[in-house]
Amino acid sequence: MRLLVIDDSAVDRLALVKMLQNLGHEVDECESTENALTQIESGNYNLVFLDVVMPGQDGYKFLRSLRLNPSTADQYVVFCSSKKTPLEVNYGIKRAGANDYLTKPVTNDTVTEILQRVSS
Repeated sequence: MRLLVIDDSAVDRLALVKMLQNLGHEVDECESTENALTQIESGNYNLVFLDVVMPGQDGYKFLRSLRLNPSTADQYVVFCSSKKTPLEVNYGIKRAGANDYLTKPVTNDTVTEILQRVSS
């Protein structure tokens, strides 16, 4: 699969990118949402991992702009965040419009579970 990781934390981003690459996927990365919309429009990604808490435009606002753009509205997006209360997870999926939610720290098992849902 072709995947994109958007996360302002270099440590978290690198850990997820390496994990996904070790699972055999092609992975691109962004440290902010600044140029991510253009990258998604031209990238043909199977899945985008999106951090929620970032400086500038947070994941919620970015996802809204993604869903309003006809060329990216159907992009499969997984919020990847340390926000993990049931209220926050529910908000991320039902209100903000993410397809799935992954809490940090991510593990091989949780990432593999998400990837299996996308590929089925």
